[in-house]
Amino acid sequence: MPNALTSKIGFWLYNLLWSCTLPWLRLNHRLAEGFPQRSLKQIPPGADLWIQAASVGESYLAIEIIKTLKLERPATILVTSNTSQGIEILNQALAADEIANPDIQVAVGYFPFDKPAIMRKAVAAIHPTVMVLLETEIWPGLLKALKAERCKTIIINGRITAKSLRRYLLWPSIWTKMRPDSVWAVSSADADRFKRLFGPRGIAVMPNIKFDRIAAAIPDQEHRYQIKNIVSRDLAFVVLASVRREEEPPVLKIVLEIIRKRPQTVIGLFPRHAHRIPSWQESLSRKNIAWSLRSKTTKPTRPGSVIVWDTFGELLSAYQLCKAAFVGGSLAPLGGQNFLEPLVSGVRPVIGPSWENFSWVGPKIIDAGLLRVAGSWQEVAAILLKDLDSPASRENIIKNTLEYIKANQGGTAEACRRIEASLQNAATELK
Repeated sequence: MPNALTSKIGFWLYNLLWSCTLPWLRLNHRLAEGFPQRSLKQIPPGADLWIQAASVGESYLAIEIIKTLKLERPATILVTSNTSQGIEILNQALAADEIANPDIQVAVGYFPFDKPAIMRKAVAAIHPTVMVLLETEIWPGLLKALKAERCKTIIINGRITAKSLRRYLLWPSIWTKMRPDSVWAVSSADADRFKRLFGPRGIAVMPNIKFDRIAAAIPDQEHRYQIKNIVSRDLAFVVLASVRREEEPPVLKIVLEIIRKRPQTVIGLFPRHAHRIPSWQESLSRKNIAWSLRSKTTKPTRPGSVIVWDTFGELLSAYQLCKAAFVGGSLAPLGGQNFLEPLVSGVRPVIGPSWENFSWVGPKIIDAGLLRVAGSWQEVAAILLKDLDSPASRENIIKNTLEYIKANQGGTAEACRRIEASLQNAATELK
């Protein structure tokens, strides 16, 4: 009884917090788009299967699942996302018939706010037979409403960080009661954390669907040609990619070290966020380092200078032409950025010690010699300089990377089997 009372009070407070917050959320420019759907002023359509894809990455996973599903009878699917970028990705896939299936009708909409009163109304309107939550979509209002409607709930491609787990465990009493029917985690470590949250029943490991989306990079001949025009074949070319604000000071030291020891080098600097470009211009000028903006660079770049990339869409082509690469978001505790892109482009990257966002790739990629993890900016610089002197075979890197990826694929098929079985079992129970 005490647990039931605690849960009841907790949900009452949670609902009250949403009631107080909602008027202010309308003023948030990111949430204003789709606000009628988020607040359920617009009622969502009914669906047999509801897939929640938080943002862009999860939306791509949803597309892979829908493309692969093989259903015994026609079905309707609602895919929701929290962000306008996720909605755009899903709508683009629909418009391009990327997820066309004669037995499946797909609708796209914004994920409702998790206020329990709103979520009860949303689940009642959609009335899904099966709910699929991709990765870490754990919402108490949603889970409670799904339990009330007796909807089968599955977490697919599940992952949960230690930090997130600590946050969820601030309200420990509700999770075992609201637990999904099954959780398919992308690693044994994630599965163990889910077991701590929900209890051990119905939790297992599956291959990460993200591996199914990776293929060898297709060269963009126009971009390659343009970059070749500004980076002479005789010069060593280094890419410093996806550099975040918090790691700019050590990355600047890497730039200085490379130019000092290899003055014939040209460095391509790709800030993760465009608004950091003026800061880089100022920092490079202060250190008397020659630099140019990519948008203004049309002639061969002189040795010992930096090209600050202020245009988009050329990073893959730059990877395909460079001799060494560093991938940022990793020299500060930021979780890392995508180091698979340089690998499928034929260059072995070096990263800093923070790569939790891509831990799903697995530590064996280090054992395979495809990724180097440096503990400091000095170590990053030393590895880049070594790669400039002795670059590895691009063909071998691509071959070994694709073999590693292939060995870890199969997550989409596994997820679809689980979803298909859940839909079939639910249909059988209704007979």
